[in-house]
Amino acid sequence: MDLKQVAELRARTSCGIKDCKKALQECDGDIDKAIEYLRKKGLATAGKVSGRATNAGRVFSYIHQGGQVGVLLEISCETDFVANTEEFQQLGQNLCLQICAMMPAAVSREQVTEEAIEKEKSIYREQLKEQLEGKPEKVQENILSGKIEKFFAESMLLDQQYIKSENKQKVSDIIKESIATLKENISVKRFARFQIGG
Repeated sequence: MDLKQVAELRARTSCGIKDCKKALQECDGDIDKAIEYLRKKGLATAGKVSGRATNAGRVFSYIHQGGQVGVLLEISCETDFVANTEEFQQLGQNLCLQICAMMPAAVSREQVTEEAIEKEKSIYREQLKEQLEGKPEKVQENILSGKIEKFFAESMLLDQQYIKSENKQKVSDIIKESIATLKENISVKRFARFQIGG
């Protein structure tokens, strides 16, 4: 597998780099088989519709037992028809549960400012002062980058591990599966999590 193959597969399927690499590994570098692999996973469909406008959708709500925690969530899709499907409704409820349990700070890493990332890095630099001391700058940056990736994985909804998944799927993977099933683009717009005393 080389970068040209990955680039070609991306161009033909609109899938992400990681998905393309995995597909090529699973299919011993055979591009046609890799396309079929991605289609079976539903990822090729998800990639093709990801740029389409999402002007319909629903606002979902969830109140945890006892009324101590509540979630409001806006998810968009392309048509009211899909917004009314059981699959879309289920996705909304499941993501409300995810937000309630895992307390993400934002929908995606794109919503985090450079200033906020630098602030996190400075906190990690302070925490890891002894560990970083004497190491080359590149090694220090790699360690800090790893910490930032962990921060995203814990704090960004789309990067979080999906609580109902047994095979470590991310929330973004679950959304891609829904896109593949419903044949429409779906995007999480925003959410708010309320907690008594929080």
